[in-house]
Amino acid sequence: MDFSSKQQAAVFLDRDGTINLDKGYFYLPEEFEFEQGSVEAIRLLNQAGYKVFVISNQSGIARGCFSEAQVDHLHQWMNEELAKSDAHIDAFYYCPHHAELGVGSYKKICDCRKPAPGLLLKAAREWNIDMKHSYMVGDHNSDIGAGTAAGVQPFFVRTGHGKQEGKLLAPNVLRADNLYEVVKKYILVSN
Repeated sequence: MDFSSKQQAAVFLDRDGTINLDKGYFYLPEEFEFEQGSVEAIRLLNQAGYKVFVISNQSGIARGCFSEAQVDHLHQWMNEELAKSDAHIDAFYYCPHHAELGVGSYKKICDCRKPAPGLLLKAAREWNIDMKHSYMVGDHNSDIGAGTAAGVQPFFVRTGHGKQEGKLLAPNVLRADNLYEVVKKYILVSN
């Protein structure tokens, strides 16, 4: 794809269950495991010129399981690990809120918790992203909803919660076994 114009295309990625194994509420690097093929997929997207963003609901913050600083530390560690394979995430965006189960200021209805498109739209503004040529990949129906609402092409993966949630998807949603398959079979071939 030619990114010589001012706007760039991006791939927005859910984190838990898409990039890494979903182990529930965790923040420690030693608990983190990349999904098979996800590091290579991110490297291929970087090489192809796409901006790569993580878009993640992190209600563990709202529930008091861990802090925003701990999530930020994990994201820094993720990029350090990715760098060992010549890959990187351009920016991490996460929602720390939950309308029912949040504590204190984190208990609220917001526009950043997927399926709301707030985080994708924020990234698009901050990075001047061409949403018509961008993608969202995730293992939850909320990922598909956020991508659709933001005006990007959504892809559903069968990793993480994908096997259970895939049964609830509309038949026209594009599906793949994992992030690597989405990148190789759909995104890079559209270049």
